Amino acid sequence: MAGMEAVKRSEPGAIDAEMAARAMRRIKDYLMRHPDEEVIPVTGEVGSEDALVLPREAVSMLAFILAQAAEGRGVSVVPSHAELTTQQAAAMLNVSRPFVINLLESGEIPYRLVGTHRRIRYDDLKTYHQRSESKSRSAADELNRLGQELGI
Repeated sequence: MAGMEAVKRSEPGAIDAEMAARAMRRIKDYLMRHPDEEVIPVTGEVGSEDALVLPREAVSMLAFILAQAAEGRGVSVVPSHAELTTQQAAAMLNVSRPFVINLLESGEIPYRLVGTHRRIRYDDLKTYHQRSESKSRSAADELNRLGQELGI
């Protein structure tokens, strides 16, 4: 699955914020009361249907999504294997598309060509972003250290 088909997005305000907040609180309370459960049974409040059983990590992710929705924010879920367009990658990095293309052309981020279109794996984009953030923190720490040495 490539591009937009691999990205599930909920626009800001698409989920009722009050309902999301209630559901998130109930999920978080349940997870706190049952810290050792690896699977979470979800039962209906009415009826005798078999419980839906969900992995704890999926329930935690749902709680995060609901927390964002409760704040009126949109949410995107991107599988780690997803391939993104240069425009999608630029939006995720909050940079311009030409900047992303320069990163690709310089070898900073791996990519593949589909015809004439560049595709970037989400995992590769995430790795680049983490590396970039780490460099930024190191540079800020160094500036701070130099500033202290110089008494600035």
